[in-house]
Formats: sequence, structure tokens, C-alpha cells
Amino acid sequence: MRKTLLGELSAEFAGTMILILFGVGVVAQVVTSPDGSLGDHDSIAWAWGLGVTLGVYVAARLSGAHLNPAVTIALAAFKGFEWRKVLPYCLAQFLGAFVAALIVRVVYADAIAKVDPGHTIKTQGIFSTLPGNGLDGIGIPTAFLDQIVGTAILIFVIFALTTAVNNPPLANLGPVVVGLLVVAIGMAWGTNAGYAINPARDFGPRVASLITGYSTAMYDQHGNLYFWLPIVAPIVGGLIGGGLFILLIERYLPKDEEMLPTPPVSEPRANT
Repeated sequence: MRKTLLGELSAEFAGTMILILFGVGVVAQVVTSPDGSLGDHDSIAWAWGLGVTLGVYVAARLSGAHLNPAVTIALAAFKGFEWRKVLPYCLAQFLGAFVAALIVRVVYADAIAKVDPGHTIKTQGIFSTLPGNGLDGIGIPTAFLDQIVGTAILIFVIFALTTAVNNPPLANLGPVVVGLLVVAIGMAWGTNAGYAINPARDFGPRVASLITGYSTAMYDQHGNLYFWLPIVAPIVGGLIGGGLFILLIERYLPKDEEMLPTPPVSEPRANT
């Protein structure tokens, strides 16, 4: 079947929705668990990674499974993705994240109301990130830098995993490795800002929580306007990570035509 832009956007919507259903869903389960028996930080990191893997499997054939505006923009800047598709892709990703977060919000409504009937900062982190994961001591500059570094790592390694002449994993294993990458980022870079590393992943659920009772959804625990940071910093980080991959790795890789087998040289015929 001929691939159309509508099909690509549908895939981005569905893939991002799957990602958020697992990611936001696991945070809701952990936060509303009264005694921690239903999960911890490790289960959150693994579920986010598995959500990425499954979302990529859903969308990869039709759209390439960006599932992240930072990925889409970096691909447009460095890998020839069409700029005219950037805004539609980002919108589809946002809507997928928004719808998935609404589903989690409705399904977990009773559990959330039980532990936080006022829908305060105590459970706001189910849907969106906060500096220091809602704890004091982490400032806006640190959170901003953290998101730049985390997203730069994400894009740098994604480029490494998807550049054909870089001996990447086989196509059917690619989503698994990308998921493991997200697990690793979550385990190593989750303290300062909750490793959003994806503007759609943060802003879609943030808006969903805002319209369903979280009046402080656009702010951090100190009352600072915060929604912009997990949008701007990942885009900056993605461009830095993509640029570094081109600078440090890709320009030294053989070109596609250099990877082709050399045709055999015919032996000269003897004169007869």
C-alpha cells in the first residue's frame, strides 16, 4: 500500500499513545501504591523503555516511529527528513500523548483521588516532569542542562543505531535496543528533571492533567512556570546530539556506495 502523510501521522499518533500508556501508566501505579508494593524507580524505568520499544514496533513501518518532536527535528536538521512534515508529526505525537494521558487519568481517577484528593503537586508528577522529581534543591538551570544532556545522548545513540553504514542492529531488533537506551537514560539521568527527553511526552500529559483538575500543571513545585523547559531543552539537546554524531562519527564512515561489493575483475582472454 502506498504510504501517505495521513498514514504516517496515524502511526505517530498510535505509537506515541502506546508509549505514554505504559510510561504514564506505570508512574500512576507507583505513585498511588500505598506501600510501594506495586513498583519503584526501576519498574518506572523499565516500563518507559518497554513502552518505547512497543511504540516503535507499532509505528516504524509507516512513519519511522519518531514518537518525539526532538527526534523529528533532529532528523530534519541532519538526516534529510522533510521540514514540511515536522509540524504535522509533532502535532500527531502531542495528540497521541494527550489522549493516552487522558485514558490513564480516567482509569486511575479513584486511586489518585484516594492518595491526593486535591490533585496537588503530590501526584502531578504522574503526568509531567518536575525539577528534582518534585523535591527541593534542583534549580531551573540544572534541570535545563539535564534535559539537554539526556536528549543529546538519546539522539546521538539513535543516530548510531539507525545509520546503515554504522553496522546497527538488525531492523527487527532496533526497537528493543532503543528501548534499552531509554531504560539506561532513566536509570542514569532521572534525578534532576525526570528525564522527559521528549516534548510531546511531557506537554501532552501536562495539558491532559491541567484540564482534569491539576491547576498547577504548568508550574513546578515552587510556583515557577515550568512547562516550557521540557519542550525547549530537549529540542536543543537533540540538535546538539545529532550534530555531535555527524561531527564525531558519521563523517568518518564509508559512504553507501563504498559499502557495495566490488565487481569481479574478468581475466584477460588469451589471443587465439
